[in-house]
Amino acid sequence: MRKLLCAFALCLPATAGFGQALPRLLDHNTLGWVVYSGDHQVSRNWFVHNEYQLRRVRLLATQQQHLARLGVGHQFTDRLTVSGGYTYFQTHKYGRFPNVSGRPEPEQRLYEDVTLTDELGRLQLAQRLRLEQRWLGLRADDGVGPVQDWEYQHRIRYQFSGSYPLQGSTIDNGEWYLNAFDELFISFGRNVGNNVFNQNRISGGLGYQFTNNAKVELNYLNQVSQHADPDPASGRPVFEINNGMRLNILYDLDFMGK
Repeated sequence: MRKLLCAFALCLPATAGFGQALPRLLDHNTLGWVVYSGDHQVSRNWFVHNEYQLRRVRLLATQQQHLARLGVGHQFTDRLTVSGGYTYFQTHKYGRFPNVSGRPEPEQRLYEDVTLTDELGRLQLAQRLRLEQRWLGLRADDGVGPVQDWEYQHRIRYQFSGSYPLQGSTIDNGEWYLNAFDELFISFGRNVGNNVFNQNRISGGLGYQFTNNAKVELNYLNQVSQHADPDPASGRPVFEINNGMRLNILYDLDFMGK
């Protein structure tokens, strides 16, 4: 099953561009992402999720995107968790073929998650399926004025992730571990044209667990992303091939008390 998913992810960019007479434009960027996320326990089975992502290109020199997320989740069993919430997203002008012409373009989302976790020996695995309802803010052609309209789209995301302890059979306090994930993004709906394949991310690196509630991870990140619209000058489809580092800070709070 895993091999089939990987093959599917590799084939999608070619499928999305099939039938396009013009060759693609490739835009290479060096990423520097800093991500904070936390799941804060408010009862035995309920938690509040908050997250902020600062995304930059040319390592940390140029703004790329900002993301803020707030949600709530419920753990039904040891394996099954369901959550949902709101995301605010903002894209700045960057790269050789920017898809933002002036001021940053906002996006608002609702999302719903289903996550399944498993253990395979010392390997801890998780599968997450996410549905997103997206409202993309559209400015005038010069990109300077206020948002004039919101374009509605759907997107589905599938993430397969794992972590592996480097000391002992489990990840315990004061220990190092390996972590990795692959996430595929597929757009769909009436406002989605040829860019059915939205993006794919592959990431892996080294993590350290300070306590059960505090971890830090430094990962290599590879991102392949297709622009929603072709390059206005040439009419050719644009694909970003982005590589860089991602620093993950995970810190959970427990509001249940004793």
